[in-house]
Amino acid sequence: MPWKFVGIVAAFLTMFGFVPQIVKMWKTHSVEDVSGLTLFQFSVGSTLWMLYGMHLQDFIVIGANVISLVTLSIALGFYLRLSRGAQPNP
Repeated sequence: MPWKFVGIVAAFLTMFGFVPQIVKMWKTHSVEDVSGLTLFQFSVGSTLWMLYGMHLQDFIVIGANVISLVTLSIALGFYLRLSRGAQPNP
Protein backbone atom coordinates (compact mmCIF):
# COMPACT_ATOMS: atom_id res chain seq x y z
CA MET A 1 0.00 0.00 0.00
CA PRO A 2 1.35 3.46 -0.81
CA TRP A 3 1.61 4.78 2.76
CA LYS A 4 2.62 8.27 1.69
CA PHE A 5 -0.70 8.53 -0.19
CA VAL A 6 -2.57 7.33 2.92
CA GLY A 7 -0.77 10.00 4.95
CA ILE A 8 -1.66 12.73 2.45
CA VAL A 9 -5.34 11.72 2.39
CA ALA A 10 -5.46 11.56 6.20
CA ALA A 11 -3.75 14.94 6.42
CA PHE A 12 -6.21 16.50 3.95
CA LEU A 13 -9.20 15.21 5.91
CA THR A 14 -7.91 16.48 9.25
CA MET A 15 -6.61 19.80 7.88
CA PHE A 16 -10.06 20.80 6.81
CA GLY A 17 -12.08 18.93 9.43
CA PHE A 18 -13.29 22.12 11.11
CA VAL A 19 -14.18 23.98 7.91
CA PRO A 20 -17.85 22.83 8.04
CA GLN A 21 -18.06 24.18 11.60
CA ILE A 22 -16.53 27.49 10.50
CA VAL A 23 -19.07 27.77 7.67
CA LYS A 24 -21.91 27.01 10.08
CA MET A 25 -20.70 29.65 12.57
CA TRP A 26 -20.41 32.18 9.75
CA LYS A 27 -23.87 31.46 8.33
CA THR A 28 -25.73 31.28 11.63
CA HIS A 29 -23.69 33.86 13.54
CA SER A 30 -23.99 31.46 16.45
CA VAL A 31 -21.60 29.35 18.49
CA GLU A 32 -24.31 27.87 20.66
CA ASP A 33 -23.50 24.29 19.65
CA VAL A 34 -19.72 24.76 19.52
CA SER A 35 -17.35 23.73 22.29
CA GLY A 36 -14.57 26.26 22.78
CA LEU A 37 -12.74 23.67 24.86
CA THR A 38 -12.75 21.26 21.90
CA LEU A 39 -11.34 23.93 19.58
CA PHE A 40 -8.64 24.76 22.12
CA GLN A 41 -7.83 21.08 22.71
CA PHE A 42 -7.46 20.37 18.99
CA SER A 43 -5.29 23.48 18.62
CA VAL A 44 -2.91 22.29 21.34
CA GLY A 45 -2.91 18.81 19.81
CA SER A 46 -2.14 20.16 16.35
CA THR A 47 0.69 22.26 17.77
CA LEU A 48 2.19 19.22 19.45
CA TRP A 49 1.81 17.13 16.27
CA MET A 50 3.50 19.91 14.30
CA LEU A 51 6.42 19.93 16.74
CA TYR A 52 6.63 16.15 16.54
CA GLY A 53 6.66 16.38 12.73
CA MET A 54 9.47 18.91 12.94
CA HIS A 55 11.42 16.49 15.13
CA LEU A 56 10.88 13.74 12.53
CA GLN A 57 11.40 16.18 9.65
CA ASP A 58 8.17 14.86 8.13
CA PHE A 59 6.69 17.38 5.69
CA ILE A 60 3.26 15.76 5.66
CA VAL A 61 2.89 15.92 9.44
CA ILE A 62 4.26 19.47 9.62
CA GLY A 63 2.19 20.83 6.71
CA ALA A 64 -1.04 19.16 7.78
CA ASN A 65 -0.81 20.55 11.26
CA VAL A 66 0.17 24.05 10.18
CA ILE A 67 -2.93 24.18 7.97
CA SER A 68 -5.03 22.61 10.74
CA LEU A 69 -3.83 25.35 13.08
CA VAL A 70 -4.84 28.00 10.57
CA THR A 71 -8.38 26.60 10.27
CA LEU A 72 -8.61 26.11 14.03
CA SER A 73 -7.41 29.69 14.59
CA ILE A 74 -10.20 30.93 12.34
CA ALA A 75 -12.71 28.76 14.21
CA LEU A 76 -11.42 30.00 17.58
CA GLY A 77 -11.58 33.59 16.37
CA PHE A 78 -15.20 33.17 15.32
CA TYR A 79 -15.96 31.39 18.58
CA LEU A 80 -14.48 34.18 20.72
CA ARG A 81 -16.06 36.92 18.67
CA LEU A 82 -19.51 35.37 18.43
CA SER A 83 -19.62 34.13 22.01
CA ARG A 84 -19.29 37.76 23.07
CA GLY A 85 -22.25 38.73 20.91
CA ALA A 86 -20.33 40.48 18.14
CA GLN A 87 -21.34 39.89 14.53
CA PRO A 88 -18.65 39.29 11.88
CA ASN A 89 -18.39 41.86 9.12
CA PRO A 90 -19.99 40.60 5.87
